Amino acid sequence: MDAITTTPAPVNEPNLSYAPGSPERTGLAAKLGDLAGRRFELDMTIGGRRRMGGGDRIDVVQPHRHRHVLGTLGNATHDDARAAVDAAKQAAGDWRALSFDERAAVFLKAADLLAGPWRQTLNAATMLGQSKTAFQAEIDSACELIDFWRFNVHFARQIRAEQPQSSPGVWNRVDHRPLEGFVYAITPFNFTAIAGNLPTAPALMGNTVVWKPSPTQQLAAWWTMRLLEAAGLPPGVINMVTGDGLAVSDVALADPDLAGIHFTGSTATFQHLWRTVGERIGSYRGYPRIVGETGGKDFIVAHPSADVDVLRTAMIRGAFEFQGQKCSAASRAYVPRSLWPQLREDLIAEVESLTMGDVTDLSHFMGAVIDGRAFARHAVAIERARATASCEILAGGGYDDSEGWFVRPTIIECTDPTDEVFTTEYFGPILAVHVYEDEAYEATLAQLESVSAYALTGSIIAQDRAAIAHAAQVLRFAAGNFYVNDKPTGAVVGQQPFGGGRASGTNDKAGSAQNLLRWTSARTIKETFVPATDHRYPHMA
Repeated sequence: MDAITTTPAPVNEPNLSYAPGSPERTGLAAKLGDLAGRRFELDMTIGGRRRMGGGDRIDVVQPHRHRHVLGTLGNATHDDARAAVDAAKQAAGDWRALSFDERAAVFLKAADLLAGPWRQTLNAATMLGQSKTAFQAEIDSACELIDFWRFNVHFARQIRAEQPQSSPGVWNRVDHRPLEGFVYAITPFNFTAIAGNLPTAPALMGNTVVWKPSPTQQLAAWWTMRLLEAAGLPPGVINMVTGDGLAVSDVALADPDLAGIHFTGSTATFQHLWRTVGERIGSYRGYPRIVGETGGKDFIVAHPSADVDVLRTAMIRGAFEFQGQKCSAASRAYVPRSLWPQLREDLIAEVESLTMGDVTDLSHFMGAVIDGRAFARHAVAIERARATASCEILAGGGYDDSEGWFVRPTIIECTDPTDEVFTTEYFGPILAVHVYEDEAYEATLAQLESVSAYALTGSIIAQDRAAIAHAAQVLRFAAGNFYVNDKPTGAVVGQQPFGGGRASGTNDKAGSAQNLLRWTSARTIKETFVPATDHRYPHMA
């Protein structure tokens, strides 16, 4: 076909409400019962064929009911990893030879399937496997992933359409080639949308992928793989391996055809991957692209002009939605002394009233943290704060793992702005608050900007326009996504130039043309229509 096509214009997928009596609530309840009533073999998909990982078996459980096993995966071995890498290499030629339209059609179809008949399957899998509420699942595993797939196609077409100018007698063109080798995608537990986007964004640009999801997200990842197959993804384009990933990284990072890493996860893991690639840089056929997003000690700073109701809502939603397990969750807040008396008691009362429990009960605001290791880490942080003279637990502080890994939403007021509660990422429902003197506002901005080594997101709550502009300037390098009078989460794909998600507010350009450019290798072509036939130039006469 020689048509010059226009891909469908992307529109952000509307959030469904799941209000009582709504058809989506009825459909979700049915799917929750269906998935919870089955025990899945969460096998790998390599070269289009499904097989269990050859290593130890790992149970995937409901975090809010940790004795309920959803399925079992097998830890990928070195042999499994080599098979996945080989399958990606073997599929590369046919996949890159497909036209862009054919590749795009796979992901546009996947988006429409997810918007329609597959919606409640992925939502239910995300709720059960990651302990998300219906609202948190809807904005993640449905809307955000749909948006990623639709907007990625739109952005990829824009990239291909941007071509250089040509001089008289010359035609200049740019060919956006896939990378030479395979891409290794490592995805986190907390977002089904990110887990779906990290392998598919490079694939859209013509690359083949080895995908290693988090074991605690494996149920939703397994269904995402089934959805991509239903959308027509050819065998070997994305090869999903399961487990902790140690053997997979051993194999993938040692292969000379490693062309890139697409990662979201912990800072320590990403630094290890980068260090390993650096140590082996001479062994690769090219220079692997390393693209990743790690954690953030994200902040809310309130100016004395802030609306107290706006501030309280931003703190509660920003810190405690999805148990504070978003890379964009607010984990530190700075409140002026003049506002604290108006805010304190209502904030404590509302946090204490937040309901948590089994997320299949749609009345709950929160579920459980992801696993026993996270639970233990949060418990240690809370007990440390309880024993620290400069810290006072104002709300929460409780935890119970008898039924599920439940940690109460916790607010810690700390008089020492250098304490670890303001610098260490706990990745849980723990919000540290520092009350500053109004006249120390400037010093507070400077201190919060520098006290933490990283922050992914941040927000300013203020009514004074000059104060908003000033904070935005002072904190320009403090966070990649910056919010004004809102919680520091909730970016929407396609509505921010640097991407991000409705739920995550990510800053790895995951929903933008910039991210897709990283998975191409541009080739410039110059064609001269009437070429020179004499090597001599006029000045040589």
